[in-house]
Amino acid sequence: MGYCCRNDISLLPWSHHTAKQTGPDDEALNNQRELSAEMGIHFPGLKNIDKPVVWVFTELVVCLDCGTTEFAVPEAELRILAKDDAAAAG
Repeated sequence: MGYCCRNDISLLPWSHHTAKQTGPDDEALNNQRELSAEMGIHFPGLKNIDKPVVWVFTELVVCLDCGTTEFAVPEAELRILAKDDAAAAG
């Protein structure tokens, strides 16, 4: 669950987390924007230098007050990350 400056909430409306709303007007959700993103995810450290970057194209929600951002990694890319992590673990 994310920690936004306004509340202990999940920013994504489709998230499996639930928001603790501050009132009937959903004040905690007023200054957030849905945006599109392209990002490269990689494992840290020199030992992972040979692993390819996993490119993710997803929607995200940003709190414009504090910068807290929440997004979901699409299933196909998540499988790649999980496979690479399992290979690194042995």
